[in-house]
Amino acid sequence: MLEEIVISAKKAIERAENSDNLQQIKVLYLGKSGFITEEMKKLGQLAADDRKALGQKINKTKEQIQELLDKRSRILEEKELNIRFEKERIDLTIPAKPIKKGSIHPITQCLEELIQVFSQYGFEVKDGPDIEDDWYNFTALNIDEDHPARQMHDTFYLKKTSDKTKLLRTQTSPIQIRTMHSGKPPFRFIAPGRVYRADWDMTHTPMFHQIEGLVIDKNIHMGHLKYVIIDFIRSFFENADIEVQFRPSFFPFTEPSAEVDIRMDKNNKWLEVLGCGMVHPKVLENVGINPKEYQGFAFGLGLDRFAMLKYGIKDLRQFFEGDIRWLNHYNFAALDIPTLAGGLTK
Repeated sequence: MLEEIVISAKKAIERAENSDNLQQIKVLYLGKSGFITEEMKKLGQLAADDRKALGQKINKTKEQIQELLDKRSRILEEKELNIRFEKERIDLTIPAKPIKKGSIHPITQCLEELIQVFSQYGFEVKDGPDIEDDWYNFTALNIDEDHPARQMHDTFYLKKTSDKTKLLRTQTSPIQIRTMHSGKPPFRFIAPGRVYRADWDMTHTPMFHQIEGLVIDKNIHMGHLKYVIIDFIRSFFENADIEVQFRPSFFPFTEPSAEVDIRMDKNNKWLEVLGCGMVHPKVLENVGINPKEYQGFAFGLGLDRFAMLKYGIKDLRQFFEGDIRWLNHYNFAALDIPTLAGGLTK
């Protein structure tokens, strides 16, 4: 009987055309209900000596069938692999598909460079909400109710749903107010982010980017402000010969106030690049800081304008139009490490 099982199994195994057929044959002969298992069930009916002899024969038969299965399995696997290779053949003469790499937008690149420059002076980076209320955006900054910046033509006001007037922040100064209001001096930080104003031309867009800086401490004076401004401008533009001049100006939140102009060399025209000044005592009082004990300076610059100047970009609107050709021309290699700028500009 066992010899007949081996002969039967050998014929079935040789006829197997694929691995699935072979697996079915294995179950038929060696499975829990297979021929070999049925033969082993007969051992319990025999005497000890006969049981031992038959058991050895059954094990030998099982080994023979398993060897036949393994041999056929190797043949079928090689056959199936060759068929697969034939179907999935790769033409090595076909050019490989180009790998597209992401790149850094000029604004993101400029922001990262400025963050690195200001970090040399110990400035931290602070963030705040894009939607603000009237107090943080205007009142706390000593901006009167009749100031032009509050008018509808300049500010995006939101539909009133409570007692507080909500708007899209027109500057990142509210971040300064929130930080001072919730902490204690001294302070030394920059506040980068998006801001919103109703304007649209070659040098203005409804949404743009600012970086504002604030230093509050004891015995701070205008000399500290001038040093930081001049040094950071020369560091950012990588030009120690840039001329910098301060012109008297007016801002409600600083006193005295100044506009800062730069000139790359003597043959160029002066270009206005930022505003600055000593923090107005009333602003300090509004956030609970004693102006007789603490003083400070603040400055604000247009990130987009700095990018235009450094990278030779003429039209501010091109930053936001999403023209792939323009982006391919004015892009930067992706940075290898996570950066603050990447998070702040998303």
